[in-house]
Parts: sequence; C-alpha cells; structure tokens
Amino acid sequence: MSIGHRQLDFYLLIPCYDDLDRLILSLNSVSYYPDRFAVVVVDDGSAVPITKKAIRQTTTISASIIILRNEENQGITNALNKGLEWIERNGKANYVARLDCGDVCHERRFYKQIDYMDEHADIVLVGSWCIFQSSEPGVYYQYKTPVYHEQIKRAMHIRNVFIHPTVIFKSDAAKKVGYYTDKFKHAEDYAFFWKLIKLGSSHILDEFLVTCAIDNKGISLQNRGQQLDSRARIIATYGSNILLKMVGILRTKVLHIVPKRLALLLKKTTNL
Repeated sequence: MSIGHRQLDFYLLIPCYDDLDRLILSLNSVSYYPDRFAVVVVDDGSAVPITKKAIRQTTTISASIIILRNEENQGITNALNKGLEWIERNGKANYVARLDCGDVCHERRFYKQIDYMDEHADIVLVGSWCIFQSSEPGVYYQYKTPVYHEQIKRAMHIRNVFIHPTVIFKSDAAKKVGYYTDKFKHAEDYAFFWKLIKLGSSHILDEFLVTCAIDNKGISLQNRGQQLDSRARIIATYGSNILLKMVGILRTKVLHIVPKRLALLLKKTTNL
C-alpha cells in the first residue's frame, strides 16, 4: 500500500460509512497539486466496500488514493485512528487534513492552509471559518470564530472552536498527543483539538473555506445528549481558566434543555 518515498505536503483523511455518493461530492471539491498530496479513505464497514475504481470512475481527483477497510463498523474514533496509524507507518507528509463525506472545500482551501502552515513553524493546528448548509430550506449559517491562538484557547472553554472538516494539523503532532481518544463519546475531535493547542500554537483562517453539510440523521445530532456530557468533561479535563471552565460547563447543561432546532438557530444568530 506504500505510495513511495516522495515527501508529500499532506494526507487528506476521510472516514466513510455507507456514504459513497457524498464521499464523491467531497472529493470532487478537492483542489491541490496532485503529486503533493494523497487521500486516505477509511471505509468503516460499508455494506458495499468502497473501491478505488468506484472513486476514479466518478471523480476528477488524480492524487494517490489509499483505502483502508474495517469489515465491521467500528465508529469514527477507530476509523480516524486507523488512518493516522497507517500514515505514521507508511507515509511521508508534513500535515494531515480532514474532510467528512458531504462537506465541500473552497477551491483554494488547501493552498491557503498549507502556505500558512509552511510560513509559521510554531503552528500545529489550523482551521478556517465555514458555512453550515442543510438540505432543509432556510437552514444555513456562517460560522465565525476567533482566529488567534490566545483567543482560541479562551474560546475553547466555551465551545469547540475548530470545525472538524476544516482542520489541518502537523502529522507528528497527532502522534505526540496520542491520536483521538475514546474517553469522550461523540466529542473525540474536541478533546483532540484541546490536546493539540496545549502542545503548540493554533490559528484559524478568517475565510469561509469549507461548506459543511448539516445532517439531521448524523451522529452528533442523534447523540446530542451524550456529546454535551462529553464536552463538559473535556472542559473540566483540559481547561486552564477556572472561571471559563465554570461558564463552559454551565453552558453545556443549559444546552441539554434547548431543542435541537433552537440550538441551530442560536448558532446561526450568535455563533455560540
């Protein structure tokens, strides 16, 4: 499965479970020098196995493609770690980027993020602003966040500032922090980003570089209660500002009683 010994700029890591059509949609939005990145798709037990042939026949992407497969569905934490472990063993790339099935990249996303990372050696994690879009009429909002590291650290006590499909991080940093943990159900990304921003500096590009699909049947919305419980425990575990920790934990408790549609409206109008 090795793609050779050439140094790549990044691996694009995408987990997928019975979602080939949306995987194709996402891959068709990826633009970068084809010989300087590779795609790692982790097929997490899809009923019909994902193949390179299926991807090549329905996308314009010309970069190398690696497909890893779980014969049974193991969940996103396992899928992400399976991809990172493969990259550690077999790959040579400076960074790892994330994307989820159904999310669409701006055509300049990876050029901008790679350039920023290359120009700032102290940065271990970069995200961007994004647009959330639902198939339901009227469910659309822009997600803006603080952009500088100290601001990000404060805001992380209150919410997950980094939207998972927008991020890119140093490949060696993922190993140093121990990959994604399974201790925080449905909030593994929040804990992972906390560990990274404690390891080194972070930044968010103040541009809308990804459009993220709102899936009302998705894991996060279907398991919102467990996710909020995990977020409270993450804040308690990784937070460093006592007052902000208290505010963040209280916020998760309040969100427990807020209906999902109202929570989306609050995000749309306040970016909370």
